[in-house]
Amino acid sequence: MSIYDFTMKNAEGDFVDFHTYEGKVLLIVNTATGCGFTPQYEGLQALYAKYHDQGLEILDFPCNQFGHQAPGSDAEITNFCQLTYQTAFPQFSKIDVNGENEAPLYTFLKQQQGGFLGDAIKWNFTKFLVNRHGDVVARFAPQTSPEKMEDAIQKLLAE
Repeated sequence: MSIYDFTMKNAEGDFVDFHTYEGKVLLIVNTATGCGFTPQYEGLQALYAKYHDQGLEILDFPCNQFGHQAPGSDAEITNFCQLTYQTAFPQFSKIDVNGENEAPLYTFLKQQQGGFLGDAIKWNFTKFLVNRHGDVVARFAPQTSPEKMEDAIQKLLAE
């Protein structure tokens, strides 16, 4: 099993084959629009603007499992992100990242990079970094700002 074996539905309802991301550095994030960490969208967009041309893709997966902080529809979430934070990176349909209805992508990510106190995602804005070969190389806590991941991203882009 590889990260490229997944297909996920984007915010517009179209299925995206992850083979389209082969050779890219991926930052995969579960997000919420009503969370204390929501302003991280600004930092994520700054990273995307700075490094997208070098091969960075940020994949945004809204999730309503933590405090019901992403209650809107996919369209409402996308509109909020684009209007408030001018996001341009790919946004996917809302998913569960833990539990019975957990997206298989997140099962895979957690198997590759477990958490500090168990594998479960603890909150919004947990981030996974994937190198150009499809290896999940790091997991960052919600408190880790996008700016603090920049060195790790630069290193992977240079490989």
